[in-house]
Amino acid sequence: MCGICGFTGKSDQGTLKKMTDVIFHRGPDQDGFYSDGNINLGVRRLSIIDVETGHQPVNNEDQTIWAVFNGEIYNYLELRKELLENGHRFYTDHSDTELIVHLYEDFGIDFVHKLNGMFAIALWDKREKRLFLIRDRMGVKPLFFTMVDNVLIFGSEIKAILSHPAYTPDLNYEGLYHYFTLKNIPAPSTAFKGVHSLLPGEILIFSDAKILKRRWWKIYFPENDGSDEEYIKEHISTLLEDATRLRMRSDVPFGAYLSGGVDSSTIVALMTRFSDKPIKTFSLGYKDDLKNKEADLY
Repeated sequence: MCGICGFTGKSDQGTLKKMTDVIFHRGPDQDGFYSDGNINLGVRRLSIIDVETGHQPVNNEDQTIWAVFNGEIYNYLELRKELLENGHRFYTDHSDTELIVHLYEDFGIDFVHKLNGMFAIALWDKREKRLFLIRDRMGVKPLFFTMVDNVLIFGSEIKAILSHPAYTPDLNYEGLYHYFTLKNIPAPSTAFKGVHSLLPGEILIFSDAKILKRRWWKIYFPENDGSDEEYIKEHISTLLEDATRLRMRSDVPFGAYLSGGVDSSTIVALMTRFSDKPIKTFSLGYKDDLKNKEADLY
């Protein structure tokens, strides 16, 4: 988990530092900043891939494309090989983040379709003076934004936006109504007036003080009544194995959280196929719950 934040407009290192400081818990390993008079990008990094050289923000060869990134790109090794064959030069050792700027050079914003992963990305095209905010297909990684006096402010958490002096906190009563009714605030609404959540599979494009949003991915359920049950079982098994294998690419130790259900147990069983060491597993409990269960015994 990392944290990203930023805003458009003139350089303001003080404000950018405040915004990254309040999301320190998302990335205690490193902070990073980029400002050029039109954009301010900040990041708090939790190092998972390329611990030593994978610092952010990242840039392309001529420093006209910049990006900050929260998440993981699971097929980064395959994409890096493709980009090297296309003549790109990397300054990190094996960072999955640096892929983003080079993929954008080759494919434009359609590069997102090549990513297998979970991510929230802020990408700045310096030549076009265009900012892209991108959220992954299923919305695993959060990304919030607001617009104040033609300035776009964004962050992985709303508290980063609240740290920007241009935004005056105000309650969104409709959002609060939904929270107390549903125990959730349906996106894109939030508890703060004017602050919105980018939807899963959505891109926000900011240019000339205007916002344009579009969906880059939607889940599709094609009907196929003639499917063979054995084929479906094998296909699901193959997909689960491949997804587990890719997610075990890491430069730091990892483990698995067992919730007691079939899904987490299945994942750990699959993990053992790709590891020559025992898988560290963890579970979570609450003292109050244990006390209540003990009381029920008497």
